[in-house]
Amino acid sequence: VGATVITMGLISLPVMLKRGYRAELATGTIAASGTLGQIIPPSIVLVLLGSVLNVSVGKLFSAALVPGLLLVGCYLAYLLVMSWVRPQSMPAMPAEEVAAFRKSGMGKRIVTAFVLPFVLIAIVLGSIFAGIASPTEAAGLGAFGALVLAAIQGKLKLPMLKEVMRETTHLTSMVFMILIGATAFTLVFRGMRGEQFLLGVIEASNLSPYAFLALVMLIVFVAGFFIDFIEIIFIIVPVVAPLFAKLGFDLVWVGILLAVNLQTSFLSPPFGFSLFYLKGVAPPEVKTAQLYRGIIPFLLIQVAFIVLLILFPGLLG
Repeated sequence: VGATVITMGLISLPVMLKRGYRAELATGTIAASGTLGQIIPPSIVLVLLGSVLNVSVGKLFSAALVPGLLLVGCYLAYLLVMSWVRPQSMPAMPAEEVAAFRKSGMGKRIVTAFVLPFVLIAIVLGSIFAGIASPTEAAGLGAFGALVLAAIQGKLKLPMLKEVMRETTHLTSMVFMILIGATAFTLVFRGMRGEQFLLGVIEASNLSPYAFLALVMLIVFVAGFFIDFIEIIFIIVPVVAPLFAKLGFDLVWVGILLAVNLQTSFLSPPFGFSLFYLKGVAPPEVKTAQLYRGIIPFLLIQVAFIVLLILFPGLLG
């Protein structure tokens, strides 16, 4: 989330503001779209959820594809409506600039630049969906393909390679340290019959399965204000996953709900991580209140989308 929001905030936000876009609309669009990687494959969130929930990552990817695209469609529909209702909030490019853009051939160069990365993504996801490779094998294939693309473009340099390897080692080490602690916690929790205790509490409180689902989603949503998704997945999810299984829920469906819920929590004022990341790189004239107002429509879309997934599980791919 951080890398995407910061990058787009540095590149796109100043241009959008310069073009006369309303600050609320520009910041809301960047903050919300920067979290879409949480749900659209290949998503590290889904990979980790698959491991913790003990379900196939390929199944999670397949199930997330349609909801992810539908969510993108909801965002686009909102922006299209806004461009029609309030055209002054997102003014179109002047006709002479559009003509100059077409004449320069920039559009063709942009499309060409995206072809090879999209081919690589298609190969990685296709190998998982087709059952040819496991997610780990597909990740290795993707890393090798990225090196090949960098070499083709003449950008594969030893200093860059060292930096990538160093950052990868740091990230992987962090995840494994959290995993070690979370595994120890889970073992102690289960050894002390924590699952049976929670099931007893649910039965004694007369909570229905869907009421328990709503409670867990609320806890995950609030936790997302304060801690990263990795900690939530490795600490909270292992505790509730066996309970979901015993209550008869489809764990693939639960995994998608958790992924969308985590994505939503990163957008929620006043503690949403995505908002803090964007505020850190936004121009000084962009106020925090504008960030909060801009994200509210996207937050409502997210909440409505979670309700839609609960009511219509068939939306999963």
